[in-house]
Amino acid sequence: MALRSLAPLAAFFLFACASAPDWKAHQDAGTAAYQRGDYRSAAARFEAALNEAQALRGNDLRLGLTQQWLGYVYQTQGRYADAEPMYRRSLAIYEKVLGPEHLDVADSLNNLAVLYRAQGRGTDAEPLYRRALAIREKVQGPEHRDVATSLNNLAELHDSQGHYADAEPLYRRSLAIREKILGPEHLEVAASLNNLAALYQAQGRYAVAEPLYRRSLAIYEKALGPEHPDVAASLNNLAVLYRAQGRNNDAEPLLRRALAIREKILGPTPPK
Repeated sequence: MALRSLAPLAAFFLFACASAPDWKAHQDAGTAAYQRGDYRSAAARFEAALNEAQALRGNDLRLGLTQQWLGYVYQTQGRYADAEPMYRRSLAIYEKVLGPEHLDVADSLNNLAVLYRAQGRGTDAEPLYRRALAIREKVQGPEHRDVATSLNNLAELHDSQGHYADAEPLYRRSLAIREKILGPEHLEVAASLNNLAALYQAQGRYAVAEPLYRRSLAIYEKALGPEHPDVAASLNNLAVLYRAQGRNNDAEPLLRRALAIREKILGPTPPK
């Protein structure tokens, strides 16, 4: 699962930093390094920010924010054992200071759940996803964009476990919310269509999956252009569906087009 399911941290944490200017400087530098993909530098600056934040009194939210970011960076680096205590400590601070039903608690729960899922710890991830969903539904309402994200995350977990009957209604509800609030041609709608199509494909429901894959592909092409990597991935998904049905003549041109896009972006694949 891509880290795209990790929630952005609330902007309100950038507050009253006059008492800790060094923390603020390290925190800002770490954020900038992360955004440009320099994860080693980001980790070093957030670790420096952590040292500053640990000198603050009590359960300061700045400490929770730095721990959350540091967990995020460690997870991006695949350092799961280092990420978990950061997420857990941050969550504890948020719950104590903000209360158990604050949206930033929901984000923190989601981040820890994503980490657990990346480790194959679905049993640990599920209650966190469910609690994050419940908070978002209560605070933001049942048709909010973040609720759709929580529904999709929980659906993906069930899907990965082969619990298709549990995943399908969650995918469907997430898709319905996204179509309603974002419009039928939004990229998040395309992602939902793809997920639902993949679920049906795994169940052998090919006739139901095909129009969803086709619609997802059309959205990606229109929004991103015909030579985007996500278009190549969507072409490949549809081709795999065709091959599963023995429709190789339909699959081949899609696979060729997907390969051409990837070679244009990445260069030719070396011979094996």
